Parts: sequence; structure tokens; C-alpha cells
Amino acid sequence: MQVFLQTLIGGITFGAVYALVAMGFSIVYRTMGLVNFAHGSVVMIGAYAASTFYLATQLPFAVAIIVAIAVTGLIGLVIERFLRPLENKDFTLMLIGTIGFGAVLEAGAVLVWGATGHAVPSPVATGPLDLAGIRIPTYSLLVIAIAAAATGLLALFLQRTKRGAAMQAVAMDHQAATAVGIHVGRSNAMAFAIGAGLAALAGSLIGPMLYVNPTMGGTLGIKGFAAAMLGGFGSMPGAIVGGLAFGLLDSFAAGNFQEYSELVTFLVFALIVMIRPTGIFGEATVNRA
Repeated sequence: MQVFLQTLIGGITFGAVYALVAMGFSIVYRTMGLVNFAHGSVVMIGAYAASTFYLATQLPFAVAIIVAIAVTGLIGLVIERFLRPLENKDFTLMLIGTIGFGAVLEAGAVLVWGATGHAVPSPVATGPLDLAGIRIPTYSLLVIAIAAAATGLLALFLQRTKRGAAMQAVAMDHQAATAVGIHVGRSNAMAFAIGAGLAALAGSLIGPMLYVNPTMGGTLGIKGFAAAMLGGFGSMPGAIVGGLAFGLLDSFAAGNFQEYSELVTFLVFALIVMIRPTGIFGEATVNRA
């Protein structure tokens, strides 16, 4: 039972990070109907930016995360601005463009930080909590709390603000949104910036748990994409549920199958998607939503 609960805690921790990545995918998809294949690379840039400001400039970890979010938010705006002329003209070229941006970001990370990567020490000095023999890392609780807070703030933004309402209007029908005076391009830019910010938050949080390197975005991007599909691509609640479910699946597979864990994880994921192609929440596919 102790091993089970320990694995459960680890799965929830990584699942919270996957949920942030999945929400970044979903908010761009909901607004533009576009899968941003550069998203994993933005996660990696966020991890590097946060760790650099945290280690090199001795900024507090929370401040380093905020700076990383600002940096990647600007990257998101740049990507959207370059893709905007192609909107409603060449969707395939837009997809290829996101792949190209991902390659550029990865190459840029190698030029700036090198190819070897580095470890990030935990920003939490206190030791793990001991509850009935179960050791819960304090940093895991911090990750879960920050991810939950970010999710709540995003929900409030989408439901309670004019900009959030405008983004949802664009998601439902961009032509009708344009007709009532909503600036679609501005909503798309906002979606990219928020998605990039969520990516930076995920990368910043996972830095102390993994080895930060230029290729980490590929793995995190694939797992976040899979989590979004598992929950129902384009569904924000689905991204949260899918992220947690994928984190638990990944954690229990690692605990029981060791070197075959990735194979087992994606085999189970493939079976679930075959049974329910629209994901857990079953949201209908949206052409531009």
C-alpha cells in the first residue's frame, strides 16, 4: 500500500505538469483550430529561462518563473504574428510553420545554453513530509498547488473577463465574433501567449524534477499532446483530467515495467483512444473552435 500511495503521489505531480502542457495545446486549438507543434519546444525554453534566472541571477524561484512566463509569452506572440498572414488561407502551411518554429527554438537553445543540459536544485529546503510511513516530497505539494492555482486563474479569466469572453466567442464562431466587433487576431495572439505561458510554467516546475536539456521538449510535448487527446482535444476540463490520467498511467507503468514503461504507457493510451477517439470528455471535433 505504501508503494502504491508513493507512486500515486508521483503520478499526480507529473500529471499536474502534463495538464498544464495539455491546457496550452487546448487553448490554442480552441481559439484557432490549430495544433501548435512548437509547444513542446516552448516548454523547454521555459525550463531553461526559469533555471537560468534562478541559478545565474539568484532570483527567487517564484520570480524566475514569472520572468520565464513573460519570455515565452513574447515567443508565443511572435509565432502567432508570423502565422497570422496564413490564417484562413493555408492551414497546412501553418502546421508546418509551428514545426519549423519548434526546430528553431531547439537549435537556439543549443546555441545559448549548449547541448549538455543541467540539473536544477529543488527550491524547497524543507525535507519530505512523513505521513504514516509515506514520504511526500514538499516540492511535489508545491507543484500541485501551483498547477491548481494556475488552472483556477485561467478558468476565472475565461469566464469572468471581457477578453476571456471574447476568446470564447471566437472559439465558437469567429465570423460571428468579427461581426460583433471582436478583434479575432488579438484573441488569437492572446491564446498563443497564454498557451506559451502555461508551457513556461510547466517547464519551470518540472525543471527540478528532471534534467533540463534541449531535447526535453520533445518528450514533454508528446506527453502533453497525448494528455490533451486523452481528455478530449480542445476541452479545458479534458486537458486537466487527461493530464492527471496520463501522469498516473506513466507513473504506474514506470513502477511496474521499468525500461518498458514508455511502451506500456503509449500502448494503453492507444487502446483508450481506439475505444474512445474523442477522448474522455468526448468533445466534438472543431474545425475552428
